[in-house]
Amino acid sequence: MKHDETHQYLSECAAEAARVARGVPAARLTEPTHCTDWDLRALVNHWVLYTSHGLEHRALRKELPADLVARDFTAEPDWAGAYAAQLDRAVAAWSDPAVWEGEVDLGLAALPAAELASMILKEIAVHGWDVAVSTGQAFHVSDGAARLVLDVVERHGDLYRQYDGFAAPVPVPDDAPAFERALAASGRDPRQGAPDHR
Repeated sequence: MKHDETHQYLSECAAEAARVARGVPAARLTEPTHCTDWDLRALVNHWVLYTSHGLEHRALRKELPADLVARDFTAEPDWAGAYAAQLDRAVAAWSDPAVWEGEVDLGLAALPAAELASMILKEIAVHGWDVAVSTGQAFHVSDGAARLVLDVVERHGDLYRQYDGFAAPVPVPDDAPAFERALAASGRDPRQGAPDHR
């Protein structure tokens, strides 16, 4: 897939994530979610950290600083607005074609930049769906973005499961929409919330 096409899907999913974030009621942040051991606050903080700050830092080839990793983003009065602004900065950081070249050092390993961008896009969409389901919303993706997320989930599913990132796949019809198949392959039930996963 061409970099500009992936960037288009990054922009699309980031905008949808920002929309879902604005629909998260503050009063529900302490409620449990279908993600193992994570209440809604923990889920949102993980989502915000890795899909906005993490996305920008990977483009810049920088490590996430400890203060960001430890931050409770939801404690900020307008965390959803701040998340939307950070998503914009992160997507803009990937607008430079040079950013897509070479590899990104992850410490224990390095990944091609384009591959890593696709994996973070998967995080935006899948955890965006987690947050949406937990707050009575929907997470909408285009067919193209859904196919990209499905490809990432299928290619890296075993690795995610090795680190307890995915539960066992959930059966869905072969003709189910691509995003539903991606969710199911990651251990989520696209029709009923999700079982044990992160």
